[in-house]
Amino acid sequence: MYSNKITLIVFALIFSFGVSAQELSFEEYNPKSTLVVPSKIIKRAKFPFIDIHGHQYRMPTQDLEPVIAAMDTLNMQIMVNLSGRSGDQLQQSVKNIADHYPNRFVVFANVNFDGVGAEGWIEKTVNQLKDDVKNGARGLKVYKSLGMYNKDVDGNRLAIDDERLDPIWKTCGDLGIPVLIHAADPKSFWDEFDGDNERWLELKTHPRRKRGADNPAPWEQIIAEQHNMFKKHPNTTFINAHMGWFANNLGKLGELLDDMPNMNVGIGAIIAELGRQPRFAKAFFIKYQDRILFGKDSWKPEEFPTYFRVLESADEYFPYHKKYHAFWAMYGLDLPDAVLKKVYYKNALRIVPGLDKSMFPKN
Repeated sequence: MYSNKITLIVFALIFSFGVSAQELSFEEYNPKSTLVVPSKIIKRAKFPFIDIHGHQYRMPTQDLEPVIAAMDTLNMQIMVNLSGRSGDQLQQSVKNIADHYPNRFVVFANVNFDGVGAEGWIEKTVNQLKDDVKNGARGLKVYKSLGMYNKDVDGNRLAIDDERLDPIWKTCGDLGIPVLIHAADPKSFWDEFDGDNERWLELKTHPRRKRGADNPAPWEQIIAEQHNMFKKHPNTTFINAHMGWFANNLGKLGELLDDMPNMNVGIGAIIAELGRQPRFAKAFFIKYQDRILFGKDSWKPEEFPTYFRVLESADEYFPYHKKYHAFWAMYGLDLPDAVLKKVYYKNALRIVPGLDKSMFPKN
C-alpha cells in the first residue's frame, strides 16, 4: 500500500511538470541557445566615446565619483546629461562638474512648455534659455511631453510645431547650440494590442504604455509636427532621439535625413532594431556616418556592452538584454573604424560646442 502511494505521487509530479511545460507562457519562455559560434563580449568600447543621451537626475548635489568610475571602465570620456534643468539647478550642476570632474560632463538645459500663450511667457522663456547657455548649458533637451502632455494657456495640447515656440528654436540656432528632441514613442504603442503587434510583450508587461489611436493625437501627426519644426528652422541643428522611431524603417529614415540636412539622429534605446538587420544597418551607417551619434539613454553601465557588440563585432545570433524590448536575436554590424569614430565621438565634437577635444584621437 505504501509503495502504491509513492507511485501515485511520482506520477502526479510527472503529470504536473508536463502540464506546466505545456502551459508555459510566452513571457516565461526564454530558451538558452544551443548555437555554438565564435563570439566575444565587448565590455569596453574600441574608441573613447561621448554619450550624447545620458541622464543624471541628481547632478546638482550627487557624488559623481561612482559615475566616473563606471565611465572609465566603458571608455566613456564625456557624458551629456540631458537632465540639466534650468536656472539655479543648472548652475549647481555646472559647478559640481567644474569642482570635481571638469570636462567629463556637460549639461543641456530644459524648458517647461506648459502655459505657452500666457502674457510674457515666450520672452521669459527665451531669456532664461539665454541665461542657461551663458551659465554653461551646451544644448537644449526637449522631452516627449511636448506634443503629448504639455498644454497651452487655454488647456489645449501643445503641438511641437506651434508657431508660438518658434523663438525658442531660432534662439538655439542663433546661439549655436543643438536641440536634442524626443517626440512620441514607438508607433506600436498606438497600434492594436493583439498578436500582430510586435511590442505585444512590452505592452502586456507595461500596460500603461498602450495608447489609443488618437491619444493624445495620432502617432503620425506628432511625428509630422516634429519634422515640420525641423524644416521651419534650417539654421538650427537638431538631434532626433531614438532615431526618430524609424530604426525599424531605415529606408524611410534615410529619406528624412536627405530631406532635412539639419537633422541628426541618436541611437539610444533602439540598438535592438539595428542588431536584427546587420547588413542593411551597416550600409545605412556608412552612408549617413556624419549624422549618427552614440547615445544610451538610461544609465545602466552593464547594458553598454550590448551596444559595443552590435556596433563593433561580427558576432551572430546573440540576445538583447531586455526580452520585452526584443525577443529576437541580434547580429553585429562590424562597422569600419572610420565610421565608429564618427559615431562614438567625432560627430558629437562637431555638433556640441565646447567639448574637450584633447581627450580623443586626432584622426
